[in-house]
Amino acid sequence: MSMTFDLDPATAELAARMSKFVGEVVIPEEARSGISLHHGDEQLRQRLVSSAKEFGVYGPHVPEEFGGHGLSLLQLAVVFEQAGRSLLGPLAIQAQAPDEGNINLLDKVANSEQRQRFLAPLAAGDVRSCIVMTEPNGAGSDPNALTTTARRSDRGWVINGRKWFISGAHGAAFGIVLARSSGEWGDRGGATMFLVDMNTPGLEEVRVIDSLDEGYFGGHSELLFTDVEVSDDAVLGEVDLGLKYAQVRLGPARMTHCMRWLGIAQRSQEIAIERAIEREVFGAKLSELGMVQQLIADNEIDLEASRALLYRTCAELDSGATATRSTSITKTFVSEALGRVVDRSIQICGALGISYDTPLSRFYRELRPFRIYDGPSEVHRWAIARRAVGRFEANRTNG
Repeated sequence: MSMTFDLDPATAELAARMSKFVGEVVIPEEARSGISLHHGDEQLRQRLVSSAKEFGVYGPHVPEEFGGHGLSLLQLAVVFEQAGRSLLGPLAIQAQAPDEGNINLLDKVANSEQRQRFLAPLAAGDVRSCIVMTEPNGAGSDPNALTTTARRSDRGWVINGRKWFISGAHGAAFGIVLARSSGEWGDRGGATMFLVDMNTPGLEEVRVIDSLDEGYFGGHSELLFTDVEVSDDAVLGEVDLGLKYAQVRLGPARMTHCMRWLGIAQRSQEIAIERAIEREVFGAKLSELGMVQQLIADNEIDLEASRALLYRTCAELDSGATATRSTSITKTFVSEALGRVVDRSIQICGALGISYDTPLSRFYRELRPFRIYDGPSEVHRWAIARRAVGRFEANRTNG
């Protein structure tokens, strides 16, 4: 099947404007912001959001109904890469995880009242949100291990359980909470999504977890639910179909992660090339040395291969396919390839690369967890292999 990825003029213009915005506004803010953003400087976020709106680059993924550009995934791949050149770029356009994925989920599943109460302010950048799924000894890579429960009451539902590594929870206005509403631990299905205000009585933020990546706005929190009461209006979609809705956001969100990190990796390559051109050792520029040229070339290969996989998978998702195999392959390859790009870039820069005089060491810390977030590489490989074996056996039987 032939496939082309030619950009329409409007998307190409938006990507160029995004590049200008990130270079002129966001990267200077990044340099001033300090290392850790776990406790979230809300004034910084609002300043960036306002600037993005003034530049006309805010909300490429936001539905046009809410003032966004409403781009397809394939269009977003080019625009988000430019936004991702800075750790703060996605934050400025409300495209950071988990808000970007939650906007997509709410747009597809929320009812009219929920769209106005939750989606409208989130899409406008007035508030942040979180997706409350992962548990310390339960649901994570295996959603059937969900232990947080939601039981019916006279006034709706009562939620009990402990969640952890809930990204962006600190300072978020609301969370999309996944809890077991039927069945027992290990059973397939039986989970429901609830829209829960973060100031609801009984919902406690136990801590913001110290982690390798410090540039994640709002950090990663541990949350405790103790008899948290919500009404029937809080149910997102239908009861017991929460895992089905999780799939709505999961594949596209994995791809938007890849888009954003592509920007960081491309910027790392450019920093390394600039250093290689300027630095002289043993009577020659670094860029003229064969070993350095190999590092640069391998970076180019990983970047281009990552884009090719990403674009193909985005086109598949845009066509309406679930693309579970493609998203697993792309997420696994891109997360590892981009890590190699940043690692090689540091190697080219030497001592400068591990200093804070460049952002490379920070990028390295921020990118490393991507091999774990949204499914560890090992889990994706297990799923990829299982599908390959299943396909082979089916073909052999039918042949």
